[in-house]
Amino acid sequence: MQGVLYVSHGSRVPEATQEAIEFITDVQQQVDISLQTICFLELAEPTIAEGVETLVKQGATTIAVIPVLLLSAGHYFKDIPQAITTIQQQYPHVSFTYGQPLGVQSRLTQILQTRINETAIPINEDAQILVVGRGSYNPQTQVDITAIAQELQTLLPVNDIEVCYLAACKPSFEDALSSALESEYSQIFVVPYIWFTGILERHIAQTVDTTKSSSDIVLCDHLGHHPAIKEALKDRVLEAVTQV
Repeated sequence: MQGVLYVSHGSRVPEATQEAIEFITDVQQQVDISLQTICFLELAEPTIAEGVETLVKQGATTIAVIPVLLLSAGHYFKDIPQAITTIQQQYPHVSFTYGQPLGVQSRLTQILQTRINETAIPINEDAQILVVGRGSYNPQTQVDITAIAQELQTLLPVNDIEVCYLAACKPSFEDALSSALESEYSQIFVVPYIWFTGILERHIAQTVDTTKSSSDIVLCDHLGHHPAIKEALKDRVLEAVTQV
């Protein structure tokens, strides 16, 4: 019997955990599979092991593990597979398939355009857009964020789009914002490529709030509950359950 295990990152911020649960629950309702459950990689419960146990007790003999992640990085390549390998020893009669993170997709880049438009602030010709990624030691992260920024460039009437990161990669968000301020752009749009709210988004907001500048700094919303990203996750589920 088919089961689906959604593995979200987890957060110390209760609102972030709740946002992830509500998002995934919406996707579950669009997937015609009776056995589905949510777990977290860290910082929240249930754990991956507890999620697998729940599905097995309900009768699952095949489990599609769905990483609720934007991009391929350490959690995708290392942490989740290691956890599943350990757990699989407890359930030798259960087979597992492993889905993909969302990756770089035009429909997700278009959400960034939507988040900018939602500010209802016209973009000046000399504005700068800062696309803020989470960051990772995996080099693919920078490749992906750069590709996203390049595609966003084709969607907006602005010449300068830069990428920056909250951890592990350079330039850091703080350095990129400082550089933008020194360049005296009339506007700086800060666009988080972050799925759910949490500590990272709060850090961005606090940094923007405490930065004094003659430029207009416009903070856009995170990706959140946009229909396109729900559709993208549903597609990853359907791909994983049809793996041979």
